[in-house]
Amino acid sequence: MMYTTQMDAAKKGIITKEMEIVARKENMDEGVLREKIARGVVTIPANKNHKALNPEGVGEGLKTKINVNLGISKDCYDIDEEMKKVQLSIDMKAEAIMDLSSFGKTEEFRQRLIADSSAMVGTVPIYDALGFYDKELQDITAKEFIDVVEKHAKDGVDFVTIHAGLNIDTANVFKRNKRITHIVSRGGSLLYAWMELNQKENPFYEYFDDILHICEKYDLTISLGDACRPGCINDATDACQIHELMVLGELTKRAWERNVQIIIEGPGHMAINEIQANVILAKKLCHGAPFYILGPIVTDIAPGYDHITSAIGGALAASYGADFLCYVTPAEHIRLPNLDDVREGIIAAKIAAHAGDIGKNVTGSREWDNEMSTARQNLNWDRMFELAIDPEKARRYRKESMPEHEHSCTMCGKMCSMRTMNKIMQGKDLNILREDS
Repeated sequence: MMYTTQMDAAKKGIITKEMEIVARKENMDEGVLREKIARGVVTIPANKNHKALNPEGVGEGLKTKINVNLGISKDCYDIDEEMKKVQLSIDMKAEAIMDLSSFGKTEEFRQRLIADSSAMVGTVPIYDALGFYDKELQDITAKEFIDVVEKHAKDGVDFVTIHAGLNIDTANVFKRNKRITHIVSRGGSLLYAWMELNQKENPFYEYFDDILHICEKYDLTISLGDACRPGCINDATDACQIHELMVLGELTKRAWERNVQIIIEGPGHMAINEIQANVILAKKLCHGAPFYILGPIVTDIAPGYDHITSAIGGALAASYGADFLCYVTPAEHIRLPNLDDVREGIIAAKIAAHAGDIGKNVTGSREWDNEMSTARQNLNWDRMFELAIDPEKARRYRKESMPEHEHSCTMCGKMCSMRTMNKIMQGKDLNILREDS
């Protein structure tokens, strides 16, 4: 039986090879996974032209996935350096990589990324439009914006961020409700500017059906972008953010009618006590579609440490039901991240995702921690390093400060609680001051 997309196959009762792979990774029955995809609460972004892809599922009941943002800019135009970040991200088992290139002819990097990446690949086509056409923003036509989406789909991109919720009505809500940081989404700000300069409707909203046709053709997943995401905690959960979210819910239903898979994007910067409500609202208004969240960054005062502010918010968001975390690096708000920044961002996001999985009782999530706890109690350092989320750093710290007695560490020495309890529980003598082991 023929099918156009993963959702179309799921509705027809077909188990695709991508579903088989994801079901094995998630320890989930294939039939249960297929039913979730048919309802839209799980997506498998898998463009038919992305041949190197090792597919992943995003959504209800699955492990929280993480995304890494990369890409060239005018000030840092070094494709080879970005490819090093790609390889690092794959080696560190990030499930997705987004090419956010924003300068010049980006096609070379995008095509190299897709050819090499076993992780799913996302893009934001509006970033590419100015360089692709070599035109000022105001002069790009609605059709040209849509044509860039098709170009990315043909190249093999698995999901695209489309800021279709910023229609004229949403823009008017924004104008009536003052913010400190206005519109901080790069794509959202470009679209708002285009709409104002041309006094026209958002082309991604007006021609949404044309985008759905492209998605059906290539099995391209739409990540419905939050153009009005808050750029500071003051602007969170305000009128234009919620209005846009309602529009995204309507677009989600239209996409599902065409068997196009949807991901909903979320904020942003947000006070810690608002996170749960935002996850509930996104899931409710968008009919349970997978929720993809940037952070949220829970305080605005920590430039240089926003991988930490983001991980705090991400762990809470994931525990409340967010499905997909976009990493944030220490360089956020300051500069293009380097390799070390990318590594720090990935680790922070992976910690947040795993903590969230424990909170929402994802199958198998606690077992990893229990194995680590057992290794610690047994003072089995090699096993601890094997289980560590960053084995390289853990081993380096150990080597930098070796204890007198190999089974302890330099903080506690022979006063180690694990050593003490092991000896007492085994009925052995406890020798702390004597030299014997």
